[in-house]
Amino acid sequence: MDMKKKKIHYAWWVLVGLVLMVGLAKGGIMTAGGLFLTPVTEDLGIGMGSLTLYFSISSIVTMLFLPIAGKIIAKYDIRVILITSIILQAGSFAMFGLMNSVWGWYLFSIPMSIGSVFVTQIAGPVLINNWFKKHNGLAMGIMVAAGGAFGAILQPMAGNLILSGGWRSTYIILGVLVMAIVIPVVFLTIRMAPKQKGLLPYGMDAEQKIDETATKKSANTEANRGVTAAVAKKSSAFYALFIFFFFITAISSFGQHVAPFAMGLGYDVAFAGQAMGGWQVGVLIGALAFGVLSDKFGARNTAIFAMLLGLVPVTILILVPENAMFFTIAIAIYGFIVASLGTLGPLLTTALFGNKEYGQIYALAVVGLAVAGIVALPAYGYIFQWTGSYTLALYSILAMLVLNVIAIIFAFKGKKKLEQAGLWN
Repeated sequence: MDMKKKKIHYAWWVLVGLVLMVGLAKGGIMTAGGLFLTPVTEDLGIGMGSLTLYFSISSIVTMLFLPIAGKIIAKYDIRVILITSIILQAGSFAMFGLMNSVWGWYLFSIPMSIGSVFVTQIAGPVLINNWFKKHNGLAMGIMVAAGGAFGAILQPMAGNLILSGGWRSTYIILGVLVMAIVIPVVFLTIRMAPKQKGLLPYGMDAEQKIDETATKKSANTEANRGVTAAVAKKSSAFYALFIFFFFITAISSFGQHVAPFAMGLGYDVAFAGQAMGGWQVGVLIGALAFGVLSDKFGARNTAIFAMLLGLVPVTILILVPENAMFFTIAIAIYGFIVASLGTLGPLLTTALFGNKEYGQIYALAVVGLAVAGIVALPAYGYIFQWTGSYTLALYSILAMLVLNVIAIIFAFKGKKKLEQAGLWN
């Protein structure tokens, strides 16, 4: 009897699987891309703006595929989807190491971004929402923190590998490593919903023990609270959330330019890798902190705090970027702020619209993420290509942080309108 009580709920094993999948896919692939920009452009004679256009192609594909992805993940076996997706994402990343023309990046960014939609964006929030009724924010924070934890190890490793073995072999090593670990992990740990294991979500079975039928009814009621996707997408709250996703993604996208920014200031690729390791440590701490803070103070207040804190590192990067210590500290704080995208984005969506049709609403809202990628990533590259500096980009980021505070305030005013109209139930 006591042994049964102490048994670990399967939700935590799902989270372990997500930690490894998201951590390696983000920390080992998505955020590592920036380390390759300067070596590739110098070796192949490609302009920074031209190469970073592959980020725009990825974002366009993401934008087009996100609405479809929400339906696919609800219809088909989650393990088949995720194994296929990691092969597309990590396999395409490895193929970059064989390319001699910028067109190779343009071509393979398409399957890479399709895989990434499921692995790094949709699956985690949907699965955590399904499996965790209690500690939802903490679970989301742990998952996002995984990207920081793995990135803190893999970013410096990638920088040193590029320096010692070249960018080609590093692309291949990272891509193959991620596939080799993630595929068996997904197969062994990931399940779509608690009912597949004969369970209720974590935290649900602890609340009502007397009548199992009443518990299940309560679980279904709780799961269905909120607004429909049809109502949500017409609301001012949705447009404000879309703007939040757009700006926070544009802010986060600067991470791909940290390495060329550092090297443009005279630092080498090894230092850039170490700085990105600091970024990932910031992501790790920020993801955990934002998960805990949102559980205590709410997603709204935590998101506003994050945006205001973001003004600090950007100001440092504008004023004293040549100081190695201040540069590293600023990048680490910047990473801390960027964690708000993965942690607070899903939590804000739930806070604003509930769980009734969460997957569909979240998939629609994060189109703002894709749109920002289309615009911001190459824009930063062209700013550097044309001006030889990222100063203008940093001033733009300051403005976006302030605008996001306004967007959050308007989003929750929009939620009140939905509640007053009787549409949030």
